[in-house]
Amino acid sequence: MKNPFINLGVIALTIFTTHSSILQAAQKDTTFVATQNPVVSYKYLGDPAALVHDGTVYIYAGHDECPAPQQYYLMNEWCIFSTRDMKTFTEHAYTLKATDFKWAKGEAWASQVIEHNGKFYWYVTVEHATIPGKSIGVAVSDSPIGPFKDARGSALITNDMTTQYTSIAWDDIDPTVFIDDDGQAYLFWGNTQCYYAKLKDNMTELDGPIHPINLPRYTEAPWVHKHGDWYYLSFASEFPEKICYAMSKNINGPWIYKGILNEIAGNSNTNHQAIIDFKGKSYFIYHNGSINTDGCGFRRSICIDPLFYQKDGSIKRIQMTTEGIFK
Repeated sequence: MKNPFINLGVIALTIFTTHSSILQAAQKDTTFVATQNPVVSYKYLGDPAALVHDGTVYIYAGHDECPAPQQYYLMNEWCIFSTRDMKTFTEHAYTLKATDFKWAKGEAWASQVIEHNGKFYWYVTVEHATIPGKSIGVAVSDSPIGPFKDARGSALITNDMTTQYTSIAWDDIDPTVFIDDDGQAYLFWGNTQCYYAKLKDNMTELDGPIHPINLPRYTEAPWVHKHGDWYYLSFASEFPEKICYAMSKNINGPWIYKGILNEIAGNSNTNHQAIIDFKGKSYFIYHNGSINTDGCGFRRSICIDPLFYQKDGSIKRIQMTTEGIFK
């Protein structure tokens, strides 16, 4: 008679080996060619931010994990994608998790990565574990694809720092950082009220007071960039959200409101954008809820469409398309 425990051992070994193979595969980079919007069709992603560095575009996005058909925000981590030609993309195995910040209890909301003096700084929105409300943290790495570690061991911005402007618990979200031509870095953020402050050269401390910016129809998702002599501050407006923008000749304002840039994102109440120049072209990177059949505002999708400037520096309204930049 055969020993039944031998067979059980073989089965257990097979299951373990198979499970290990799946885990190992999940830890590898994944490369694919995008042919239309949404750019990534196998995973739900929202709140994209983009970094151009050394001939490569890096896209950082929150991972929407809400199971269909449920309707709520479930985001535990941020994912990294890169491309050198805006056609072939690589999803990198490394992810930054909200709980990598030991002072946070989760909720991986909008974020952005920027390079300064050879280091890469990832500014994130999380829920603070002990201070009520949303907070902004910062992680640092020697590489744009990680690994990243908490650069402070504490939050950079907490909700109690802005209560003189609004009493809501979620106004300190959606960080974006811009480094001006003179090397001075600025942090912009905010929901219902837009804020900005200077950063010290270490990129992990404020260098002065927090200033409010009054913008018409402002909701959240600020993004600051410069093109030519103009500074641009784009943001999500009203709800459901469209993207509007303002222009200025100075990073400190005054900001001239220019109106709608991108209409309501299909099948998504939120809208969130990144604007970059890359190899002589300009791109508008955003999310909608277009992945069939379960895409929605809680299961979002990254899209990219071309962006065009007019002679006076203003931006032509973005046309959201299925073809995107892949025509």
